[in-house]
Amino acid sequence: MAILEGQPAPEFSLPDKDGNQISLEGLKGKNVVVYFYPKDDTPGCTKQAQGFRDLNPQFEALNTVVLGVSPDGAKSHDDFICKYDLPFTLLCDEQKAVLPAYDAWGEKTRFGKTSMGVIRSTVLIDSEGVVKKHWASVKDAGAHPQEVLDVISEA
Repeated sequence: MAILEGQPAPEFSLPDKDGNQISLEGLKGKNVVVYFYPKDDTPGCTKQAQGFRDLNPQFEALNTVVLGVSPDGAKSHDDFICKYDLPFTLLCDEQKAVLPAYDAWGEKTRFGKTSMGVIRSTVLIDSEGVVKKHWASVKDAGAHPQEVLDVISEA
């Protein structure tokens, strides 16, 4: 299933670091940024998380919730959140249930080797649950949070 701008976002329910189930349905009325990243506490993922952290007050002022999703477990997420003082929720998709539904799991080639993995991508969902923007492949993890904020600010 492809993520299409203007179409309803796929519903999801995933646990956070404390085991609380967070669902898209439960966030109706807010804009939602769901960013998919490969692994906690790696260089690119850390830059991206720090960018969303630093801009979090601006996202909140625009009625926007930021959610990070990776295949990491609760302990890894908790360590990552504490180490970098992340003010937003990270969701655990250890079973890779949501990643494929959001086109964030697939074949990747790195250093000439092909494998399956998380495709760094982001989906902006409006307050009604409709996909407003899909960044299918994020190239500059550090600059991306500002790019997302700019799109929300223009709306």
